Amino acid sequence: MKTPWGETPLSRFPEDPRDRLRAWDASDEYLLRHLADQEIALSGTVVVLGDRWGALVTALAAHRPTQITDSHLTQEATRANLAQAGAEPGAVRLLTTQDPPPERIDVLLVRVPKSLALLEDQLLRLAPAVHADTVVVGTGMVKEIHTSTLKLFERILGPTRTSLAEKKARLIFCTPDPALKRGGTPWPYSYELPDGVGAVSGRTVVNHAGVFCADRLDIGTRFFLAHLPDSRGGLRVVDLGCGNGVVGTAVALGNPEAEVLFVDESFQAVASAEATYRANGVPGHAEFRVGDGLAGVPAGSVDLVLNNPPFHSHQTTTDATAWRMFTGAQRALGPGGELWVVGNRHLGYHAKLRRLFGNCELVSGDPKFVVLKAVKR
Repeated sequence: MKTPWGETPLSRFPEDPRDRLRAWDASDEYLLRHLADQEIALSGTVVVLGDRWGALVTALAAHRPTQITDSHLTQEATRANLAQAGAEPGAVRLLTTQDPPPERIDVLLVRVPKSLALLEDQLLRLAPAVHADTVVVGTGMVKEIHTSTLKLFERILGPTRTSLAEKKARLIFCTPDPALKRGGTPWPYSYELPDGVGAVSGRTVVNHAGVFCADRLDIGTRFFLAHLPDSRGGLRVVDLGCGNGVVGTAVALGNPEAEVLFVDESFQAVASAEATYRANGVPGHAEFRVGDGLAGVPAGSVDLVLNNPPFHSHQTTTDATAWRMFTGAQRALGPGGELWVVGNRHLGYHAKLRRLFGNCELVSGDPKFVVLKAVKR
């Protein structure tokens, strides 16, 4: 990535030479160019919220910024990119969206996230640390910045305006008003599940901001809940890409002898899964892990993997995450272990599973979704 201070080498994580997607975009470049052109003093506590792959904090490492992200993969990419750029060890402080924020913020740089709820939650958490002289600049592609985005900045931090677009990117300028009465964050949000969804019917779901379908049960998960395997005995089960944990919680309720591992790359998701599990007083044993799929899970140690894979990475449609999840499951499962997948029918996951496992069975389907089963031979 070309910056006003030179070129910065950047990679996504995990690094894949076949991946043609970049670890930065025009909005990152626009923000860095603005900081240099306006000679903005990057002193005091510099906070970067929502950095996608560490592009911004790597370029600004000399100013010892703090990165706040919901993504484990972003943190891993940031560590790798800082090392690749030769940054001083400890130059960037890495925080998650679940960590206490800094007590004072002098420069706040915001890479607008896909989720408006996550942006609201994080701005409300950071607002007490922002003062009248804090420099606040947001950035994003034009398609990511809406009137609702600007209203959120204005309601929580202060008067807001936007820049002209350059290379389909835009900046957001906000003047903090410490006198604003903004209230606290409405997150996490809880609701009761409807009847007819198996073991979790009528149970409580807890969602932190940014988790997929935070205010209702999405139709793919509803379909999956109706067709989960009949799990019995002391099985080792993984809710892979757990989101709010409703699938793993359903398994634990139906089979108290099961050991359930909830794993997601989102810190918000894993916090939601644990809160959902605890809210329902589920018996048995559970583990909650933020990570890159099943990386770190011993090979052959799992009996059942349940997966509703995402097919987007930020604004990009891709099956790379699903493929990593499937290959991770194939490695982690023991002989006879099963991977159950729900997905949109048109995504053609059956072909990938047959290629990887040598088999794939259609458990159930409707015009939109399929539930597939692959067995480790």
